[in-house]
Amino acid sequence: MKTKIAFSPCPNDTFIFHAAVFGLVEAPELEVTYADIDKTNYWAARMEGPEIMKVSYAALPWLLEDYRLIPCGGALGRGCGPLVLTQEKLSKPSELAGKRIAVPSDRSTAYLLFRLWVKQEIPAGIGEIVVMPFDEIMPAVKNGEVDAGLVIHEARFTYQNYDLALLQDLGNWWEEDTGLPIPLGAIIVRRDSKLEGIENWIQASVQYAWDHPEASSNYVMTHAQEMSVEVAQSHIDLYVNEFSLQLGDDGYAAVESLLGRAMEDGHVPLFDLELLRK
Repeated sequence: MKTKIAFSPCPNDTFIFHAAVFGLVEAPELEVTYADIDKTNYWAARMEGPEIMKVSYAALPWLLEDYRLIPCGGALGRGCGPLVLTQEKLSKPSELAGKRIAVPSDRSTAYLLFRLWVKQEIPAGIGEIVVMPFDEIMPAVKNGEVDAGLVIHEARFTYQNYDLALLQDLGNWWEEDTGLPIPLGAIIVRRDSKLEGIENWIQASVQYAWDHPEASSNYVMTHAQEMSVEVAQSHIDLYVNEFSLQLGDDGYAAVESLLGRAMEDGHVPLFDLELLRK
């Protein structure tokens, strides 16, 4: 019987899981569903979807009673945070007070970072939050449908094409504030699953990808959503790193800091932080 797994079609995920999907390392036979984390977050919250899924770290407070965090295969990093963009360059963040902001999800690390930044930098608070698909946000900012947009993924490398201005790199803000990497995407497995050795084959797949980077290129580009080869490679370089191989002390500290602060501010439900390591 095949092991069912869901991860995104983004280059970092296809790069990481290529070897496992195609049997190039010792791994169970996989049946893959390609889905962005805005879908898998809600599948997991409803106990739907495959046993193993890629979700946002920000969704874990809703999930940890039913799912276990796998300490590899995910995405944490430095210099890879979401961006706050505006149509015209603003002199200071407080100019966004009371304004209409587009975000890609309300259960994402990007959103939690944004809310924590707003609390610190915009004491008067912002106005309406509009959730829309991430690929529609930059056009909405450019066309004046919203006053600012929170962007993720390859938008880090393409926002200049829309003549937009960078107000804040939330990754830089987070790293300066905490000294920790940014927790983005997590791999989880249902706690009632009988699957064993998940960490081993994911780590083997990551290592194979690093040792044979050219092997996954066709697979990555097939699912790269019309990205150029250069943008796809930049995506991989940012999001596949030592934390993809092993979360480690800094990785766990980053997740605990983000979710602990978000819980204190009421952006996520109360939950037991110790479940992150169990």
